[in-house]
Amino acid sequence: MQKDQLINVSRRRFLVNSATVGAGLTLGIYLPGCGRKQESPAEKVSTPQTTPESASEQEFNAFVRVSPDNKVTVVIKHLEMGQGTYTGLATIVADEMDAAWDQIQVESAPANAELYKNLFWGAQGTGGSTAIANSFTQMRKAGASAKYMLVSAAAKKWNAPMEQISVDGGVVRHSASDHQATFGELADLAAKETVPEEVFLKDPEEFRLIGSILPRKDSMDKVYATGIFTQDVQLPDMLTAVVAHPPRYGATVKSFDDSKAKAVNGVTDVVQIPNGVAVLAKDFWSTKKGRDALDVEWDESNAFKLSSDEVMAQYKQTAKQAGAVARNDGDAVGTLQKATKTVSAAYEFPYLSHAPMEPLNCVVQITDQGCEIWNGCQSQTADQYAVANVLGIKPEQVKINTLYAGGSFGRRANPHQDYVVEAATIVKAINGKAPVKMMWTREDDTRAGYYRPMYYHEIKAALDQDGNPTAWHHRIVGQSIMTGTANEAGMVKDGVDASSVEGAENLPYAIPNMYVDLHSPKVPVPVQWWRSVGSTHTAFSTETFIDELASAANKDPVEYRRALLKEQPRHLGVLNLAAEKAGWGKPLGDKRGRGIAVHKSFNTYVAQVAEVTVHEDNTFTVDRVVIAVDSGISINPDIVRAQMEGGMGYGLAPTLSSEITLDKGKVRQSNFHDYTVVRMNQMPMQVEVHIVKSDQPPTGVGEPGTPVIAPAVANALFQATGQRIYKLPLKLAVTV
Repeated sequence: MQKDQLINVSRRRFLVNSATVGAGLTLGIYLPGCGRKQESPAEKVSTPQTTPESASEQEFNAFVRVSPDNKVTVVIKHLEMGQGTYTGLATIVADEMDAAWDQIQVESAPANAELYKNLFWGAQGTGGSTAIANSFTQMRKAGASAKYMLVSAAAKKWNAPMEQISVDGGVVRHSASDHQATFGELADLAAKETVPEEVFLKDPEEFRLIGSILPRKDSMDKVYATGIFTQDVQLPDMLTAVVAHPPRYGATVKSFDDSKAKAVNGVTDVVQIPNGVAVLAKDFWSTKKGRDALDVEWDESNAFKLSSDEVMAQYKQTAKQAGAVARNDGDAVGTLQKATKTVSAAYEFPYLSHAPMEPLNCVVQITDQGCEIWNGCQSQTADQYAVANVLGIKPEQVKINTLYAGGSFGRRANPHQDYVVEAATIVKAINGKAPVKMMWTREDDTRAGYYRPMYYHEIKAALDQDGNPTAWHHRIVGQSIMTGTANEAGMVKDGVDASSVEGAENLPYAIPNMYVDLHSPKVPVPVQWWRSVGSTHTAFSTETFIDELASAANKDPVEYRRALLKEQPRHLGVLNLAAEKAGWGKPLGDKRGRGIAVHKSFNTYVAQVAEVTVHEDNTFTVDRVVIAVDSGISINPDIVRAQMEGGMGYGLAPTLSSEITLDKGKVRQSNFHDYTVVRMNQMPMQVEVHIVKSDQPPTGVGEPGTPVIAPAVANALFQATGQRIYKLPLKLAVTV
């Protein structure tokens, strides 16, 4: 939607835009100060009063259009990367409008932070499981206001009181006069109505679509291959580019010989860019062959050359000293020193790759207006600023067409906009003579990408005579993903990167003396957020350690947790539900075990019970996983279940096998054959998801299912074998 199509609410009218959609209704709503504070689902909402002098067009959001053919278009400000955002946000609007689901269509919003910002961040982007949470009230207002305008138009047309008019399934009715009309038939009249000064949102009991299982709005696009991904984009005279990246972090190009590369049929250009050498050709295969033939000499004088084991050894040394304090309740150190019984453990976590199914790619074209981009964009605002900086233009001159993305898990929201900047740099290097589709192969992203950081944890606890923890000391060592980014000012305080300690510094268990500290060593390996961020490692260490404390106290793991979570009703809710549905306490048989873990991340509460079988060769399988989730109001239960199942499966990969390892600074892994993700035969035969019914505002479901599975499996393996495992991926010790 172009800027001139957006409604200016300062006029307090719905406007007709015949240039693009014919006659009809376009709805915009101004939402000042709509931040983290969320209104209750039934709260009365006022449409703000503004005047042309006090408000500008950039202050308004346009989310709803109604066309004469009775289609309702919902403009979605968040990336659809498989998580169901298009469906969830459209459902919210449709419910408040009382529209029919089959008349709803969706389109991606343009890049414009003033209009389409994430209300939790202030910039446009998708991540942190915030898409539904930050948009819930906003999209409800859009739907409710559209409905009001349609009803008002009908009331005037039929000379009937508004309170006598009903709306159902996209049809407006006045039963007393037997009048009815579709949204499309009323669209022109509604466009002339005054914006309501206030609207009332439905009570949760009135929801008709919210809470229902509805067909996804992106399914048919993907089933019939009509949806557009970056790889589908074909522009006239477009070139394809791949980049030869340094084999070690910190290395630079010393020299290169492009003669053999240019001899490859189809290769048009070979250009040096800051992070390597780009080869361009008329198609991907020619480009790849050209890069294979390229002769590059690398300057490795400042390159990183340590192995993973050497980095971990340094972390262990670092952990001997106190770090920056993240939490300090009571006197944990003093209590531990005086304790007669203590338990301690140390945990190791490797680097991890994001490994989205669609490798990184981006199409960039220089235009008379500036620059146009096509990609599965996760961070529109940041990408606009980064590309503008490369090309020497204004951010608003960077037009972004957000397409479907084949997964991301955080990778496409790179805090340095690495691959988008790379694409823009290549276009600039060839003086913008042609549009460029920049592609990373799987090997490129596995060996030259960004990773979930490596971490080392140490935890020590003191137990009283009843086995209850009286003190807890947790030390974490690992790279900060926020330092050096635009997020540093807000996320790093007094030396503590909040993302490194989340899930640890807010541990919910009732322990009177608690101390958490952090070391953030500088390592040249590039790192960024990975699905569920800090909880990827803190959930494992805390939930296996609490299980170990239960064992030391000779108490059942579920009962032990219940006692420590008395003041945490939502934690208790998912813990009890998962245990009940899993049949906790029922015997499983020899070499089988059942383990539990509970964790809160992104304001969503998840408990998982895993059942495992250990085989004669000391391998094991995960047979069954029972998941309980409390994510507030469930917009679409089927999507919640899918995200819990998918998140669990994603977390099962590093539980069983995934890891990035370094050998003299080089990444050993290259593709799915050696950076293994979960195969179909490794998925549990049974996966159950149970959703806690709630009237709380919705919270995220994309990430919270990921961190809980590893500790649940590790705890199950202890029940089956008596072995505690402190390192991921999990490997049982060889028994004689």
